[in-house]
Amino acid sequence: MAHDSPTLTALTPQQLRAWQQDHEDVVVIDVRSAAEFASLHIRGAYNVPLPLLSEHTEEFASRLHSRVVLVCQSGARAEQARQRLNGAGLDSAYVLTGGTAGYAADGGAVVKGKTTWDLERQVRLTAGSLVLLGLTGGRFVSPKIRGIAGVIGAGLTFSAATNTCAMGNALSALPWNRAQTEHTRESAIAQLPLPQDGESTALAS
Repeated sequence: MAHDSPTLTALTPQQLRAWQQDHEDVVVIDVRSAAEFASLHIRGAYNVPLPLLSEHTEEFASRLHSRVVLVCQSGARAEQARQRLNGAGLDSAYVLTGGTAGYAADGGAVVKGKTTWDLERQVRLTAGSLVLLGLTGGRFVSPKIRGIAGVIGAGLTFSAATNTCAMGNALSALPWNRAQTEHTRESAIAQLPLPQDGESTALAS
């Protein structure tokens, strides 16, 4: 059954697997960093890191079509990508609930490589460590150091309110979060399949 104005924005792993079995035009876009993608990704997925997609949203939106499924680790980055693509006119992009790990746990086909911590976990570790440093330093060194905890708290609040993560973007640029080959705008767009003649952006079940 077709929907003129699709309201569905999330898919379960089971729904995605059903789509992959029934339709050839499913395009899975993994918006995690290249290193995260290399460690574990859904078989057949394309890697377009969120910062790259955010910078060239209109170009990616023009290249994509129906049954576009966005995936990350927890769903936060995939949802940011969905909102950006929606703003560029692509209203048929969907977020995979449970991320790559959830898809793998459900029995979906994945490709495994060298293990690395996902970016969300690194953000939690960094934020927690800075807060602990601020509180400990404020007690034993100088009360002024407690300001670090306040800054981190304010940053996390802003991150939640705006659904962005400056710390995550900064951490993604660190050497261990970068694969040997990083996508450029040209290589990321070139890897995507060309829309077939007559394809529409309407959702078909």
